[in-house]
Amino acid sequence: MALIVPTLRHERRLWNDGLQRVVGVDEVGVAPTCGAVVAAAVIMRPGCHRIPGVRDSKTLSAGQRGRLAPLIRARAVAVGVGAASVREIDQLNIYHATHLAMRRAIARVGGHDHVLVDGNRISGFEALVGPYSNVVDGDAKVYSIACASVVAKVVRDRMMERLAVRYPGYGWERNQGYATLEHRQGIRRLGLTPVHRRSFLALQRTLAGDQLELDLLADPAADGEGHALLARELVPVMADDAMLDALDLEALEVGTPV
Repeated sequence: MALIVPTLRHERRLWNDGLQRVVGVDEVGVAPTCGAVVAAAVIMRPGCHRIPGVRDSKTLSAGQRGRLAPLIRARAVAVGVGAASVREIDQLNIYHATHLAMRRAIARVGGHDHVLVDGNRISGFEALVGPYSNVVDGDAKVYSIACASVVAKVVRDRMMERLAVRYPGYGWERNQGYATLEHRQGIRRLGLTPVHRRSFLALQRTLAGDQLELDLLADPAADGEGHALLARELVPVMADDAMLDALDLEALEVGTPV
């Protein structure tokens, strides 16, 4: 099947309406059983041209994403990255925490006129971020959202590489916290770490030997499916400094080696 190349059609329509600061937003890390959920927000310059190779981060290799992330940052008007910690995921649930991360990313771009979000309509989101449009499969179709997906993926992968050094034996530098066989075996052998999401029923079933839910979560293509499930306003929660300790979002977002 041919890869979908994202376009600037949505951005151009908004630019033509006089909205200059159009921000594309995407997230990564909904499905893994450990680690933060990360979102990125990217504003491209009106009239810009696409960076060759930019598309949905799930269709790119790690090397391609690492090459594209600094190019996106260099050409963007603004890039913001936000995260919600494991503690916040456990307190709010993954869907509410995902949108908290998105709000934090949007807050870091220095103001915006309109938001383009990947996924289905989010109840109550406009009251939190202002005017926005949702685009189903936006990370594949909308250029600024695709840019955000690349930035968010690079940041979170590098987070997991650092956490893999802190907590060896789970293979996070390879599986990024998804419920792969290597990760499941690590949990059985070593137990849970402070950065495992205890609210995930599947994680509890790992310890009991039930693979069903974990097999469903092991597919990275499931990432990003939580958009439509936010049904109430997000609850402000302080970031878990223990989780995000020593993780420099500004450095990671431009592809700085860990």
